[in-house]
Amino acid sequence: MQPPRPLVLLGAVSSLTAVAAGSLPRGVGPEYASHYQGKTEFTCISDSSIKLSFDRVNDNTCDCPDGSDEPGTAACAHIDPLSPDQPLPASGVISSSPKLALPGFWCENKDHIGSYVPFLFVNDGMCDHDLCCDGTEEYGHVGGIKCENRCAEIGKEYRRLAEEKTQKMARAAKQKNAMLSEARVLRRSVEAKIAQLNSDIHVLEAKKADLQKKHDDAQLHDRGRVVKSQEGPGGKLGVLIGLAKVRVDELRTTLDRVVQERNEMDSKVQELEGILSKFKEEYNPNFNDEGVKSAVKAFEDYAAREAEIVRDVKADADLESILREDSETSGVNWADFEAGEEGSDTDVLYNFEAYLPGFLRELLHDKLARFKLWLIQNGMLADRTSGGSESQLVKAAREALEAAEQELRDKTRDRDEDTEDLKKDYGPSDIFRAIKGKCVSIDAGEYEYELCYMDKTMQKSKKGHGDTNMGNFVRLEHQMADDEERLDGKSLGRGQRVVLKYEDGQQCWNGPRRSTDVWLGCADKEELWRVSEAEKCVYKMEVGTPAACDDAEQVQQGSRDEL
Repeated sequence: MQPPRPLVLLGAVSSLTAVAAGSLPRGVGPEYASHYQGKTEFTCISDSSIKLSFDRVNDNTCDCPDGSDEPGTAACAHIDPLSPDQPLPASGVISSSPKLALPGFWCENKDHIGSYVPFLFVNDGMCDHDLCCDGTEEYGHVGGIKCENRCAEIGKEYRRLAEEKTQKMARAAKQKNAMLSEARVLRRSVEAKIAQLNSDIHVLEAKKADLQKKHDDAQLHDRGRVVKSQEGPGGKLGVLIGLAKVRVDELRTTLDRVVQERNEMDSKVQELEGILSKFKEEYNPNFNDEGVKSAVKAFEDYAAREAEIVRDVKADADLESILREDSETSGVNWADFEAGEEGSDTDVLYNFEAYLPGFLRELLHDKLARFKLWLIQNGMLADRTSGGSESQLVKAAREALEAAEQELRDKTRDRDEDTEDLKKDYGPSDIFRAIKGKCVSIDAGEYEYELCYMDKTMQKSKKGHGDTNMGNFVRLEHQMADDEERLDGKSLGRGQRVVLKYEDGQQCWNGPRRSTDVWLGCADKEELWRVSEAEKCVYKMEVGTPAACDDAEQVQQGSRDEL
């Protein structure tokens, strides 16, 4: 079995002086050509004190401690910084920390990209076309192997993929620029909305103060009226009390029936839960019945949701209190309302005024009204004005004030929410503001997974078992990715990547609350690539988006470097 391959160092041929291949020993890369220009003598690259005759280069014997005398063989493949110290050839000196001077065997790979192959792969009897497409590393034909030159077709396919990637990155850069423009527009829109709300709030505060004064004036005017319409026990108030008492009795009877029906249903649900719980504990999970497994999974999800619900015990106690019959100690004491009042200050006033001449009666009435209003304002006389006797003027003033107060509260809340939104981290240049709330999904077996940017992640059952919240967005982080490139381009690659953290999802059965790390990679469109479960109820989503791409200039430079 071929050992794992280390990274291959690509040669930058265009930046070096062209050297004819035939004038250099086999396996020498163009950047090391100057060390092999001699005809009679060779000097070890890392130790100039060691000189060898040129015929000892590529003689399949490792003479230099850095292996530089064997650029075209595997004779020095054993040299490694982790190897034990060794004595230098033809001397008693111990060499410490041996290190190869050359990165490997050079394959020119004409029509493609020249590269270095690890010395261990030279003449190992295996064609390494992915590293050395011209097959020159197997020049010895060990075991009769003959590696054909595939550089033309590999180079053509590589250039096709590189061009395709360049086009994708150009589209991604264009999409990202559009997203940045949209994000700027959205941010300016929020800022303009906040400015407008601040202006509206200032106007509403003045309006509220004016309406408050009008309401207070209307109340004072209403309280100053000594004569008010009074209804006796046999008037409209008495009729209303009688109707209310009958209606309360009807509602109490209906509520009692509903409570009994609820208790019966609770008993049935508890019995069914017991049956399902026993079924879950005793069924054989090794019996391959998808219907049974699906039913058990559905019951586990149901039990997890029920575990989160806190039962309100106080509500039942309130129901018991409501269902008790009205009396002096419980509920409404109807006798207090039916008895009425024996008299009022209005009655006394009328009795007194009846003995006065007309002109004195009017004068006294006005003076008494003003005096009563003064006593009420200064807390020396109880205000007997009831809500039911509110005048139309006071009612209109109160409703206008309440409407203004509600509008002021709404606009203040909106202003505060938008101000907090401007403080949130939406990534560089607020770019994620442009895709906030947008969703992408992927099918995976019996589930569909969905990501909604800056909102939540969901697992949706295709069999009707309900949706599962996998986490709610909490923050944005940056972490290092180390993924291999993929042919389809759907890879996170290597380097720092944006990670969206989603936490506090639905409770797992016998586990933590669900959470999701959403890793963002560069792509020319929004796409959910993969979903995995790193550990129990901790998920990882890999997502492609133009928002995660480098700037257009960096994308173009990266494409030129590859070519």
